[in-house]
Amino acid sequence: MGDKSKLVRNLRVESQRFRLLVIVIGCFLVTLTFIVVSKPEAILFTSSSTKLSLDESLPDFTDTETITHQDPSEDSEAGIEVDESKPKWSSNEAEQKIEDVPKHKLTLPTVSNYTIKDSDQEEKTFESDQPGAKREAEEKSDQCNDPGSCVGKEKHKVTLPTVSNYTINDSDQVELTETKQPESEIELGTNPNQREEATESRQPGMKLEMKQLCDFSDFRSNICEMDGDIRIQPKSSSILFMESSNSQRDELWKIKPYPRKGDEFCLSHVTELTVKSSKEAPQCTKYHNVPALVFSISGYTGNLFHDFTDVMVPLFTTANQFNGEVQFLLTDMHPWWVIKYEKVLQKLSNYPVIDFNKDDQVHCFKHAVVGLRAYKEFTIDSSKSPNGYSMIDFNRFMRRAFSLEREATTVVGEVPNKKPRLLIISRKRTRAFTNLNEIAAMAEDLGYEVVINEADVGSDISKFAEIVNSCDVMMGVHGAGLTNCVFLPPNATLIQIVPWGGLDWIARLDFGDPANAMGIRYSQYSITVDESTLLEQYPRDHEIFTNPFAFHKRGFDFIRKTFMDQQNVKLDVRRFRSVLLEALDHLHS
Repeated sequence: MGDKSKLVRNLRVESQRFRLLVIVIGCFLVTLTFIVVSKPEAILFTSSSTKLSLDESLPDFTDTETITHQDPSEDSEAGIEVDESKPKWSSNEAEQKIEDVPKHKLTLPTVSNYTIKDSDQEEKTFESDQPGAKREAEEKSDQCNDPGSCVGKEKHKVTLPTVSNYTINDSDQVELTETKQPESEIELGTNPNQREEATESRQPGMKLEMKQLCDFSDFRSNICEMDGDIRIQPKSSSILFMESSNSQRDELWKIKPYPRKGDEFCLSHVTELTVKSSKEAPQCTKYHNVPALVFSISGYTGNLFHDFTDVMVPLFTTANQFNGEVQFLLTDMHPWWVIKYEKVLQKLSNYPVIDFNKDDQVHCFKHAVVGLRAYKEFTIDSSKSPNGYSMIDFNRFMRRAFSLEREATTVVGEVPNKKPRLLIISRKRTRAFTNLNEIAAMAEDLGYEVVINEADVGSDISKFAEIVNSCDVMMGVHGAGLTNCVFLPPNATLIQIVPWGGLDWIARLDFGDPANAMGIRYSQYSITVDESTLLEQYPRDHEIFTNPFAFHKRGFDFIRKTFMDQQNVKLDVRRFRSVLLEALDHLHS
């Protein structure tokens, strides 16, 4: 009986042990199942040989770094295609240590050969190996379980090309592909009001919307610039931008390619061109492998100042970036003007100009610019110009175009018996010096070698450029002849004599500021009432002397007629002497 009771007790103990074992095993299996379901990365990413998997179609990116993703939507915005089938992890989970860094690469689009233009029309060339060409996208996890993998809590960075808020100007739509095309160029919208932002994430192979064909936002000039299938038909005064059959673009612009916007009288002499998008166009009869530049040489050309402020400076700004590989198409062409500035045109373009108004071909280009980039009078805004061109660059370009030898002024005393040269720009009709000989004699007494010459429309610009370049100081009354300062060597001095009539502002605008921008010293001498021949026409107490600014309310035409066309200058040589002495002092250093 006792043995039987003992056996029963043993069976009960064994039964309890079995149930306990079953419970323990069950709890372990439940726990293991919960871990597997809730944290798959704990199992899948423990091996150091595991690789991050991204779209294999992305091109190689040289500056590859480890990246930790927080949100797949951020990757999409950055132009990275994420494989949705692969496991993801969030920022509140432990960051996994990846020991074999070279194996974990992120490939991104290469932009080293693309040219990007910001809202101020400034072109910036980005290269993949320069910090300025990249945007750093920084991702950081909230916690780190393994201190060894998060030393110093360093952020994992990836560098991305800065193109997110720009639109691309090419044919109807452009594709960013894996291969770099040396000749390809990304043009971005320059007018914030016309710029279209891409609304979808940028991924390889996706298409981006284009900017408008023309930009009419500038106060001085309108300009159209386009890439793609462009057909220029002078016979119909049209420039056609060919569209694909599924394109929604429908644009038509009327442009007069001369940078004197708002001047109706001036533009009345300029041929109006039509720029439009089209799905139909005449067949090409002549193909060109270089860009086209279409502009007018009508308007106010023929006046030396306007030749430069309206054409030469804007033409340099617009065309020099092509290094001669550009085809000029001139509307309203005057053969004598082309001959006069032949050296400049040949320096900017390697091809004979096309007389737009007399041409019957259908010219086909892959890139075209209609109009010239212009800024203030006779000045370049280097913050907006292509490649940051400045008036110093223009001054250097003009001296090289005319093969001028002097790159510096004469230092007084450096060469024995060599005197600094003073060029006096004389005028015969208006704003002329009535005591020219007296002025020349005073300058010679100070130690100058004096040269007197007049720059008129019929002057041989090449010969006159040589005369100007040989001088160290140039002086003259406000007028177009002072435009020749573009041929002066650096550090030379320009002295502008301002006629009576409150004209100091326009004198500085037209020549003072441009001269300083070219690296030329500038002096401005405003005459007194006693130095003006207006005393011969009006009594001394006339309002023209007591309050000349009152006449400015009548407009510039009245100012020009009264204070410029009807006034000559009798210079007070004793008063003016100090100005020439100051210029002489500059030549001693």
